Amino acid sequence: MIKKIIVSFCLLISLTALAQEGTSSPYSFYGIGDIKFKGTVENRSMGGIAVFPDSININLQNPAQLASLKRTNLSVGITYLNTKSTTETQSSKARRTSLDYLAIGVPLKKLGIGFGLIPFSSVGYKIQSVTNKEVASGETVKLKNNYYGLGGVNKVFFGVGFGITKKINFGANVQYNFGTIETTNTTTITTADDFVQDGTNEYNTSELKGLNFDLGLTYQTKINKKLSWFSSINYTPQYNLTVNNTRVIETFQSLSTTGGTTSSVIADVPDTKIKVPSKLTFGSGFGEVKKWLVGAEVTLLNTSVTNNRFTDIKGATFENTVRYSLGGYFVPNYNSFTSYVKRITYRGGIRYENTGLVIKNKSITDFAGNIGIGLPLKGSVSNLNIGLEVGKRGTKYYNLIEENYVNLSIGLSLSDLWFVKRKFD
Repeated sequence: MIKKIIVSFCLLISLTALAQEGTSSPYSFYGIGDIKFKGTVENRSMGGIAVFPDSININLQNPAQLASLKRTNLSVGITYLNTKSTTETQSSKARRTSLDYLAIGVPLKKLGIGFGLIPFSSVGYKIQSVTNKEVASGETVKLKNNYYGLGGVNKVFFGVGFGITKKINFGANVQYNFGTIETTNTTTITTADDFVQDGTNEYNTSELKGLNFDLGLTYQTKINKKLSWFSSINYTPQYNLTVNNTRVIETFQSLSTTGGTTSSVIADVPDTKIKVPSKLTFGSGFGEVKKWLVGAEVTLLNTSVTNNRFTDIKGATFENTVRYSLGGYFVPNYNSFTSYVKRITYRGGIRYENTGLVIKNKSITDFAGNIGIGLPLKGSVSNLNIGLEVGKRGTKYYNLIEENYVNLSIGLSLSDLWFVKRKFD
């Protein structure tokens, strides 16, 4: 059964990797796109909190938690996104499937290491605007603008976590960022019968790369025989991504005699640097280990330093981001031999954030609720995790866009004892 699940996931990941488009949001037009990574399916199902240590599942949000691993873990996650975008006059629907993470965690005596791939941000939008314009001849023409975007930024990471004392863990990640963002802006002038007279295509390609690191610290202690208290802090300093830009501008004109003409030119557009903001996350929680836990986290991002790839992008500014997360889990009896249902992990949480993006003087906010389950795989400590997220971002008023989304995430967490010398053959 486990082999069948692994093969199915590998096939699904292969298909996803060939056409990775992790968002359909017009808000991904700005900065480096939507920041799509919100943790593993286990953490995401609890509102995104990562304050709890885990001995069999890798934690990708705080490297200090790598020190808690007791078994080698291979984790992979995918998400199916279903989004309805609404304005005051129109609405549309979009569906996407994307890879969320692929990571391996390995315990090595007093420390743990982790490495893998995380699709960090995603660009994916199709926007059209049509306005009527009267020209000198007195004829009314249509001015159409079509905007397309695709791409994003990925992270390859390597992390180490180790125990300073029995209660305190420290960890660090180093990450290499890379990716390509491609955008197309098409402007056409059409007559009343939709005959294209003149048009312009602007093709932009941005190749992004850069290094960054983050640090983590965790603390846990016993309150009494059953209850434990946990706390954590994670910090990512501000860093820059180098952006190599190219731009091609193509003009075309339809003529009644020759059918049309086309010309193109490579425009001189400077290379730039995008500032990725510093991030500070701190959280706390308590509960009975392997039974139930409840926790909360606050994340602060200095998003006001964020900038766009091109200086000619107008109409948006950035402010500092704050995110609040609350969640936890419950296991009826993780060690039950008679009931599979009692060994299932039940998770839930909520998340609210001011995204930091400001359009037309309106802050774009995001609110979501999460539920999830962890299904143990027979004959092992591995599990299949399923999470459901329902949320809303933005508003349909003030000529903006409201996004109502339902995201289904599936994660496979395979844990086993590797690098252990057998006593018996």
